[in-house]
Amino acid sequence: MTSPHDDDRFDWQAAERDFTDSPDAEVVDLDAARAARNTADPDDDGPVLVDSPAAQCSPRFTLDTVRTGRRRPILPAWLRSRAELVDMMRWAVGHLLYTTAYHATRLPKYVGKLALRAPAGAWRLACGAIRWVFDWEGEQLRQATSQTREGELYLKLSRQRDRRVRWRGIVATLSLSLSLTGGLAMLWAPTWAQWAVPALLVTLCGLAGQPADKPLLDTAVVVPRVARLTSDVVVRALAVLGISGISQAIAKQGNRAIAFTAPITRDGPGWRADIDLPPGVTAGDVIERRDRLAAGLTRPLGCVWPEGQPEVHPGRLLLWVGDQDMAATPAKPWPLLKTAGGFDLGRPVPFGTDPRGRVISIDLPYTNLLIGSIPGYGKTAATQVPVLAAALDPYAELWCFDFKGTGGLDPLEKVSARYASGQDDDTAEQGLLALRELRKECQRRAAVLKGLPKAVCPDNKVTPELARRKKLGLHWLVVALDEVQELFSHAEFGKEAGELAEKVIKLGRALGVILIVATQRPDAKSLPTGVSANAGTRFCLRVMGQIENDMILGTSAYKNGIRATMFAKKDKGVGYLVGAADDAQIVRTFYVDGPTAEKITDRARALREAAGTLTGHAIGQVAPTPAARRDTLLDDILTVVPATEAKVWTETLTERLAELNPEAYGDLTRDQLTAALKPYGITTGQVWGTDPTTGKGANRRGIDRTDITNAVAERNKRRGDKAA
Repeated sequence: MTSPHDDDRFDWQAAERDFTDSPDAEVVDLDAARAARNTADPDDDGPVLVDSPAAQCSPRFTLDTVRTGRRRPILPAWLRSRAELVDMMRWAVGHLLYTTAYHATRLPKYVGKLALRAPAGAWRLACGAIRWVFDWEGEQLRQATSQTREGELYLKLSRQRDRRVRWRGIVATLSLSLSLTGGLAMLWAPTWAQWAVPALLVTLCGLAGQPADKPLLDTAVVVPRVARLTSDVVVRALAVLGISGISQAIAKQGNRAIAFTAPITRDGPGWRADIDLPPGVTAGDVIERRDRLAAGLTRPLGCVWPEGQPEVHPGRLLLWVGDQDMAATPAKPWPLLKTAGGFDLGRPVPFGTDPRGRVISIDLPYTNLLIGSIPGYGKTAATQVPVLAAALDPYAELWCFDFKGTGGLDPLEKVSARYASGQDDDTAEQGLLALRELRKECQRRAAVLKGLPKAVCPDNKVTPELARRKKLGLHWLVVALDEVQELFSHAEFGKEAGELAEKVIKLGRALGVILIVATQRPDAKSLPTGVSANAGTRFCLRVMGQIENDMILGTSAYKNGIRATMFAKKDKGVGYLVGAADDAQIVRTFYVDGPTAEKITDRARALREAAGTLTGHAIGQVAPTPAARRDTLLDDILTVVPATEAKVWTETLTERLAELNPEAYGDLTRDQLTAALKPYGITTGQVWGTDPTTGKGANRRGIDRTDITNAVAERNKRRGDKAA
């Protein structure tokens, strides 16, 4: 017989494969078996696995090791979080009610089974009673002693049998007499007793007659069989990834090449392993091979979630393997759907769930949110969640702009002070005007905060208390820009919009202004680096390359193993969240469909009407349209610059335009004028002119009137071609 202690003949890997592949195999901890092998053979220098008792016993118990050790929590995570505790209790009660209802509907079936099995059970009970009374269990032993002619032992067993039969016969006779008496007494018993006693007897006989392979009750909940994650399984999976650093280390050192910094433990509905990879191998090398890692673990791709821990070192890998595919797990409802009344935006906003099913929240005040992904992976749905939360705060003002025009933010139109949706130039221009207004609003709020006493505003920023004081006008102002690449890459408005957004995102954080920017094309042209670099909270769903990944999640995120490129086609709504906690988090956003969003915004509108905070577009007030249209700027310049003046300074030009149309050009700056002329191919250069105040000549930035006339001629030609 092959012994586990004989390593020359016993294949431990084959044994583990047989265990894993057999669904009916007994659950055996192979690591514990290996530890037992090492204990039995002290000379064996094989690896001591992390999840074995030997590995968990510290070789040296010193004060330094205790002080530097990581204390494990006394209570599990679901007991330390009120939300998770409520969720767990809700699940437990729901599970109990479901199981009860499941079996209650099958009571007739169970009663029929018991009735059919009762005769067989009665026969079994009768046979068992006879065997007990006459001590048939010892008959084989007595016969054996008689055949061996051990007379004294046979006589001793016979006397013991006689005593047993005598007393058991008396007990059986009394029991039978009492049963018959009780049966006769049932003739005068109440009706309920006449039914209850036979039913009890049938139940007992039916249970006694139950076949071993056919239980009475059906299975209400089928629990999936999931193999236990062990260090040997993890090492084997890492070995097949094709990473040379891991393969070479395992070839030289065996399982010792992979270090486990803590025992593999249950963490929510799955297993957690903290791993130190071999020198020179980073967590990112493993993360980008997530599909091969899942194949090595023989688990669905949606169950395997490797994460880097760059704050420890680049080679630290946190591997979480769930019991069920995250995509197949039913999505949890958004917690704010069940809350009555409004919501205080100063509180954390439930944003999604992590692979363990725990609710992940984000803080909107004092930060800005940047969301990015390739098309079709839940970017607009992720944008909608925090904006809907803001809508439920009746004191928060909403500005919503959808530059794609697909209607993703349409449910919010009824509660938005400013709203526009479309792919046309008019929508892009309204977005630009909104950013201009937002810049002015930031300046106004800064002045208000500066004038407040330190006792009221000690940190020079808007607090939840100040946001509730209507007279100050410091309420939360949430501006959502979906598909913002259409605005930032616009030929005419893109440059100025990017500059304004950068200023707002830098200054508005402390002023109660919250910018939520979503893009499906995260590149330098479509997403200015000043905007992406200053966003405090970032959420990146699936992207295809390192550049896009780092544009959303921050410089060196890809290098540190935070890679949204690992998400597969089925991982819709799943992304990396950075900035909401100390470490990057994998989050599956809550999904709110269109009809549900309409119900939420209906409730939000009612709250705002009651609070008297419904304004702007929501009550039919049309946002002011610019008097200076894009197609009249060139004509206005020709109006204020006569043909006799070949060149003019830009500062002189802005003054003349302001005099011509104060409403349109009153706030026009030289930089804005330069940006507005750039789409027409007109650039500024050094122009000689005379200062009207001093009468002295000088070279300053200006334009050539000939460039304007050429641009007008080209524009009119294009119009003629379109008309034809």
